[in-house]
Amino acid sequence: MDEWVDILDADGRYTGERILKSEAHKNGIFHPTVHIWFYTPDGEILLQQRAGIKKTFPLFWDVSVAGHVAAGEDILKGAVREVEEEIGLKITEKVLHPIGVFKSTQPHHSGLIDCEFHHTFICPLSVSIHALEKQKEEVEALQLMPISFWEKDLVSTTPSLSYVPHEEVYYREVINAIRKRL
Repeated sequence: MDEWVDILDADGRYTGERILKSEAHKNGIFHPTVHIWFYTPDGEILLQQRAGIKKTFPLFWDVSVAGHVAAGEDILKGAVREVEEEIGLKITEKVLHPIGVFKSTQPHHSGLIDCEFHHTFICPLSVSIHALEKQKEEVEALQLMPISFWEKDLVSTTPSLSYVPHEEVYYREVINAIRKRL
């Protein structure tokens, strides 16, 4: 589904303009996204396997919930909306703990360039993984993984899963922020 997103400059500042998401991806235009990493008190991280129909990284494992912020939408409201859409969990803004905004440029196949600023949050998972409802267009599967195992697996030459590639500093910030909360 195509939607309107705000245009950001190369430093992540709003320009006051908007563009269709498809055009932003086609032309490499920066726009805001949200990433929400859920974790358990036992030190597990919730990973999402991207749906097989996704244009980028189908069936790869990634952030618990991720999505685009609609044009004019508040970042926190966008994060809350995406969580409910993708995994059926109703949360409030107050349970989201911001850890940073990460600039990301990922050229894919011809005609698709992700130029995004990921507004990234961590959040305690307050329900069983079995209570989550996957949005079939976005999510193939959900899995809990011990953070200590995940941290090693991310840098392994033979990882147990195929992960969406993010910069090491991004993963390090996520891991450190969760460890501080445990």
